[in-house]
Amino acid sequence: MTERAARGSRIPARVRIMGWFVLLMTAGLATVVLLVSVSEFAAVDNRINRALEQDVSEFRTFAAIGTDQGGRAIGDPWVLFDRHLRTQYIHEAEVLLGVVDTGTQLDALKQVDQSVKHVRIDQPLLRQVVDTPGGTGTIATAGGDLRFLRVDVVAPGSPGGRAWFVAGYFTGRLRGDAAGTVRTLLWVSLVALVLAAGVSWLVAGRILAPVRTVRQAAADLTEDDLTHRIPVHGRDDIAALAEQFNAMLDRLERAFSTRRQFLDDAGHELRTPITIIRGHLEVMGDDPAERAEVVRLCTDELDRMARIVDDLLLLAKAEQPDFLRPERVSVPELTSDIDAKARAIADRRWTLESVGEGDAVLDPQRVTQAVLQLAQNAVQQTAAGALIRVGSSIEGDTVSFWVADSGPGVPGEHAERIFERFVRGDGGERNGAGLGLAIVKAIAEAHHGRAWFRSDQGAGATFGVALPVGAVADQSEVT
Repeated sequence: MTERAARGSRIPARVRIMGWFVLLMTAGLATVVLLVSVSEFAAVDNRINRALEQDVSEFRTFAAIGTDQGGRAIGDPWVLFDRHLRTQYIHEAEVLLGVVDTGTQLDALKQVDQSVKHVRIDQPLLRQVVDTPGGTGTIATAGGDLRFLRVDVVAPGSPGGRAWFVAGYFTGRLRGDAAGTVRTLLWVSLVALVLAAGVSWLVAGRILAPVRTVRQAAADLTEDDLTHRIPVHGRDDIAALAEQFNAMLDRLERAFSTRRQFLDDAGHELRTPITIIRGHLEVMGDDPAERAEVVRLCTDELDRMARIVDDLLLLAKAEQPDFLRPERVSVPELTSDIDAKARAIADRRWTLESVGEGDAVLDPQRVTQAVLQLAQNAVQQTAAGALIRVGSSIEGDTVSFWVADSGPGVPGEHAERIFERFVRGDGGERNGAGLGLAIVKAIAEAHHGRAWFRSDQGAGATFGVALPVGAVADQSEVT
């Protein structure tokens, strides 16, 4: 890629839009003016040619049937021309000539329109008319171009033996009218072009306004403020752009929120084991038994730190699109597998009380992880040999998995915070790490479902997840 291509154009989009619009308008108007100009001048030429042909045709008809007082054909060209011209009505810029060669010069009877009466028709002009080959042509005069059509007349009575009838038009005035029409059209086109440029500038501004809003919103974004959104109006491409930009901001906000949450949680939870380890190491003496106890305590804290880091990474990953690997699974088989794994956690009276019948699209490993976490919580709240029930069900388009214990239950004032991170002990969390139920909630929400619980004070608690049967079918090919 060249440096110029890498830099891109410095011309604003609004100017480019207006420029292209004006360029297209200019090309279109120029084409129209050109076509009108050609059409107007062609119409003038056709009008003149038809008029000349009509004048010549009328003369020929008159010459063929014209007679003198004795009923004989008129042989004198002067008489013929005089009688014919008396019957003619000439048009603007028109001239009719009867030219006779007298042997020494050319004489002519004339019928000229008042608009060109001032034009002098002299010997050189007449000679040029009668000597032009083909009987037609255009010659330059003091009054402008003269287009003529000539017809030879038999003139035995004239000294020179030659005579001609000439019909002519001074084209300057008629072509000037056509040129005026073209000039008017040209000025109208220029005015229209200026108006079009102004309109295109305003329209381009309105079209690009949402784009400028997007650009301004992007410029105003900071890591500390990702809450700004662009208003969406209509359903056109610009509205789609605004929607996509807002969706991108939503993803960015979630990503930054996840990162901040991870950093806050890590700083909050890892500070205590680090402090414990440092304190024990600082006061550790030389006694071997004491050293062994300190090593044991430090190892326990390091193991707890490792579990906390793993849980925090899991929660952070729950925001990623590849967190789940959904597939179509048999709910009875999955429930049976979860029950078998839960029984290995601790010595309790495990009971499989219900099994849902049917298939569901979900990530079996994540669902198993969530339900076993609930089972671990239930173990922590019960004594050896206590009853713990595991079950599943399918109702409509929802599949549920749950674990019910016979422990002390959850106090009502802690119900709203039960699935929050690092809430434990009297705060309402039922496991010691403070992340177990938060992980369950994250897995449920990744499936577009929810985590739930029911509890009566002193009568145990039931925790579970409710997931749409086909919640993530669009994220993977289901076999």
